[in-house]
Amino acid sequence: MPETAEDRTDHDEDPFRREVVSFTRRGGRLTERQQDAWDDVAHRFVVDVPRGRTSTSVADGFTIDPAELFGRDAPLVLEIGSGRGESLVHAARLDPDTDFLGLEVYVPGVAQTLVQLRHEGVENVRLAVVDAVPALTRMLPAESVDEVRVWFPDPWHKKRHHKRRLVTDEVVPLVHRVLKPGGVWRLATDWQDYADQMLEVVGRAEGFTTSGDWAERFEGRPITKFEAKGIAKGRTIRDVSALRMTP
Repeated sequence: MPETAEDRTDHDEDPFRREVVSFTRRGGRLTERQQDAWDDVAHRFVVDVPRGRTSTSVADGFTIDPAELFGRDAPLVLEIGSGRGESLVHAARLDPDTDFLGLEVYVPGVAQTLVQLRHEGVENVRLAVVDAVPALTRMLPAESVDEVRVWFPDPWHKKRHHKRRLVTDEVVPLVHRVLKPGGVWRLATDWQDYADQMLEVVGRAEGFTTSGDWAERFEGRPITKFEAKGIAKGRTIRDVSALRMTP
């Protein structure tokens, strides 16, 4: 999963400058094992996305066909910010009849996910090095996703950076667009003020229904090292969920 805010280096550049994005690409060198996995299986698991203005954008007119991408018709789960793939690979291994698409801009995280996929022999996963906003806006077909999962997104904990958070009123219609009627939007965070924001956003989200309170912990999410670290620091893990209403 992504690192906590204390472990991150703040980005001075504004990622909203030209096209609204949900986070800034983070590079880094691959380990020998990660590079070997990338060279071996990236062509099978990593979507070749034509770019627009930036390295994590999506060119106008490009869309994916999930059935073609996975070679079958099956339920599709989208995980935004899949990090090192712990939750993604875990979920895909336990549910081979469902397809999983992970969006992640941290290339070493994608490479580490490939290491896990190759090691565990999991096939029902695809990965895209792309920002969530253009993916939700135009890369994914409308009403093509059964679940959208956002586990521990960057909290951008400084108040002046809150505008960079992913879960905002502005992203609601984008998530609504890709979810099938009856589809579920699942969220989790260990930052209470972000959890409060998430609850407020889904509570007033047009086209969604929610209990208006915290959801039970989603059983399909494993306790990763990242989540365990938050718990060890005394943080409360909050789950929020919303259901896309049928017309």
